[in-house]
Amino acid sequence: MPTHLSHSGVLDKALLQLMVDKGGTKSFPANAMLINEADTTDSIYIILAGRVKVFGTSESGREVIYNTLGPGEYFGELSLDGKPRSASVITLAPTNCIVVSSAQLRDFLAEYPDFALHLIYKLIDLLRRKTANIKSLALEDVHGRIIRVLESLAQDENGRKVIHEKLTQQDLADRVGASREMVNRVLTQLSNSGHISTEGRHIVLLKPLSSLHPLTTSPTSGKRDSDLTSSRHTHPPAR
Repeated sequence: MPTHLSHSGVLDKALLQLMVDKGGTKSFPANAMLINEADTTDSIYIILAGRVKVFGTSESGREVIYNTLGPGEYFGELSLDGKPRSASVITLAPTNCIVVSSAQLRDFLAEYPDFALHLIYKLIDLLRRKTANIKSLALEDVHGRIIRVLESLAQDENGRKVIHEKLTQQDLADRVGASREMVNRVLTQLSNSGHISTEGRHIVLLKPLSSLHPLTTSPTSGKRDSDLTSSRHTHPPAR
């Protein structure tokens, strides 16, 4: 039995090939909606090429980005419990996926326990990130939440921390639950203080940001991010 254990969200090539043999591959253009929140579909998607955005929307059209995923990562696995989809997924670029039904996935999990362990690791990581997000929303101001996102997206490259994902200010605003104007203000402050710079459409972290995390919730103040609640950006979900 092959061993493909990894604590990252990316499957290795050997396990990907096994999945290709189980399910068919499909190609999608950019801005194609693959999953709609509350749908009752049960397919699981494994990304071979391209990139997707996982997000949720309110009735008013306000959007929050949960994650972005790339090659070797997968989504839709929560449909294994038979309940409606908890998020929407849209392609950010032309994307090729392996598409597997939940029934096929159950058979694959029984045949290849390594994938079952990988799925467990991924769900554990998802739970840890959601716990951290709840803590961040409850205890940190927008400045702290933006710093946390920047740190989580940065990758080591020749001794530097680089965010390769093309991240717009609105993308960042949708991740942290803020207005684009507030995000612009914080990024400008970080740039002026020499903590970040931009190279093309990529952000480079020049100094450690961990020491900049401010905690702003106060039992005496009774409010947090008051400058945001009245001006948070609303817009229709991406299509």
